[in-house]
Amino acid sequence: MSDYDPIRLHANPLVINLGKMPGDFQREDLLEIIEKRGINKLRLRYPANDGRLKELKIPVINRSQIECILAEGERVDGSNLFRGMIDPAFSDLYVVPIYSTAFLDPFDENALNLFCRFYDRKGRSAKDTFDNILARAARSVKDNTGIDLLALGEVEYYIIFDKERNLFPSRPQSLYHASYPFSKMSEINDEIMFTIARITGAVKYSHSEVGSIVGITSELPELNGKHMEQYEVEFLPAPIEQAARNIMLAKWIIRAVAMKHGFDATFAPKLDEGDAGNGLHIHLAFEKNGVQQVVDAKGGLTPTTKKIIAGLLKLSPGLTAFGNTVPSAYLRLVAHQEAPTMICWGEGNRSALVRVPLGWRKAGNLARRANPNQVSDFHKEGERQTIEFRVPDGSADVYMLLAALCVAAEYGLTMKDGIKTAAALRVTGNVSQNAKLAEKFGSLPVSCYESAKALEKSRRIYERGGVFPKAAIDFALKRLYDQNDRDMNEGLSRLSNKDRLREARKIMYRYLHVM
Repeated sequence: MSDYDPIRLHANPLVINLGKMPGDFQREDLLEIIEKRGINKLRLRYPANDGRLKELKIPVINRSQIECILAEGERVDGSNLFRGMIDPAFSDLYVVPIYSTAFLDPFDENALNLFCRFYDRKGRSAKDTFDNILARAARSVKDNTGIDLLALGEVEYYIIFDKERNLFPSRPQSLYHASYPFSKMSEINDEIMFTIARITGAVKYSHSEVGSIVGITSELPELNGKHMEQYEVEFLPAPIEQAARNIMLAKWIIRAVAMKHGFDATFAPKLDEGDAGNGLHIHLAFEKNGVQQVVDAKGGLTPTTKKIIAGLLKLSPGLTAFGNTVPSAYLRLVAHQEAPTMICWGEGNRSALVRVPLGWRKAGNLARRANPNQVSDFHKEGERQTIEFRVPDGSADVYMLLAALCVAAEYGLTMKDGIKTAAALRVTGNVSQNAKLAEKFGSLPVSCYESAKALEKSRRIYERGGVFPKAAIDFALKRLYDQNDRDMNEGLSRLSNKDRLREARKIMYRYLHVM
């Protein structure tokens, strides 16, 4: 019998203190923690349609009051949280804590935080809120195909710092996996990584990324002459609703830790020509009755995987409406920058829209090769293979994006010719170095305007079965059309190189603090 104990080495101190996994947390457990640790406030947290984590602060007055909040939640104004989507005349919503999401506030030792679910006046899941759109999308896949979707995010970001910290100066595009002291913000990134890990228990790793921007040229005084270093935090696979919470928490923590140390952080999709943008790559895995469905017994991709890839590719133009929401996003989706432009997929191919990353499918017990004296073999639980959707960036509306990926997965699983479609759109080699492939595969939108047009064409697929309410699609379309970037690329192309770079930078820095 295995002596494996999932609690003993868990990153979340609540798990260790309570001696149980988050899914087993009860209201009485949280009351015990509040009393033992002298917690004096609750922070209820939830998403809104500006893409940022919201909070409601509640002081601990007495046990009866706080037990009531944990049991019944509180009421909030949905018309302000989901502006343009919920009518102010019918805007009252309940926010009810999800006990499994409880965590100690990393910036306030006297606060307990919980994510919440939105409910309407009749106690039903509020149809227009993003948490419930994602829940419906995941449930639709499960009900119609039997598949449970797992997801993880790769959250990329830049830390902005002053010139005087530029010891051991780095070269542009040279920071990938750099170590301290060549990576100046490495200690800040460590704090970010461990803070996220202690809350979610789901961080895979973190590292410095490619981007290194030295001496920013900007008309914005707060940016001109600054330096930037890029980092990434990658998660472990989790049920897709939990994955959304993980990403939203990560973005909150990254900004908060940076600010605590007097720095700024940005998820802007693009910050300068020739420098890496901030992607938000999403990996998917899938199970049926608890058994992984990504690869078969021989390590090959299953029909399920190929069908889901087909769905992602077929709906990819409209998916940009949720994953690439500002004009600068389309300055990132250019060739030769490891950002996709064509609608295709490949294994291990970073120029493809969907990538099947290296996944230990045909190699095991590798440590025996590096360590010949190792006596025992390692038998891993489950598979580590995922498929990676490489289009989204730091402007992504995380809950809406993951809900849309659920819709695309279900679309692929239920389309008649999914496997044939996947075969036709598979590519080998560097896509960006073969111009003829663009005619074969088709291209992604090049502006918010084109993205909106693509979503309009496919909106019935998202609205089918009531997964996406009409108000949510209307909101996404308005957000895109309001950017007025229909002629952005044509306008930039008419300028001299110097003027084009100046105008492109204006667009990029306009969205420095998007989402």
